[in-house]
Amino acid sequence: MEKLVHILLVEDNKMDVVLTLDAFREAHLANKIHVVNNGEEALQYIFGEGKFSNRKVYTMPNLILLDLKMPGIDGFEVLKRIKNTPEIKRIPVIILTSSKEEGDLSMGYDLGANSYLVKPVSFEGFLEVVRKVTDYWITLNVEPPVNGK
Repeated sequence: MEKLVHILLVEDNKMDVVLTLDAFREAHLANKIHVVNNGEEALQYIFGEGKFSNRKVYTMPNLILLDLKMPGIDGFEVLKRIKNTPEIKRIPVIILTSSKEEGDLSMGYDLGANSYLVKPVSFEGFLEVVRKVTDYWITLNVEPPVNGK
């Protein structure tokens, strides 16, 4: 039996949100995906603030899929805040972006990203990425304790 994993998708592009959710559905994965559309919402969700304060509804994610290029608070700032907070720094953060820039790649890893993936153009490519992310990060990877658990 598959374990239920809570994934936080941080993505400002509505088409990429639809594509990602469709890929998870197509792959028949039993994960709960929470979507936020910008860095500010991501930080509120992760830290249980504002409209995301009810942890029964907005469960702490086991995995974060993070876009980098967002208006306002970008993915780098979100990543920095997560990895600089002892209680949550072990939550795996996978950068999922269209940027192939070497500077973005370097900064992402320097700030503590667990993986850096470039978004495929085709749905089939996206589906393959979702399957591989799930196979490794949800099925094979042994989660570290978070929040003293």
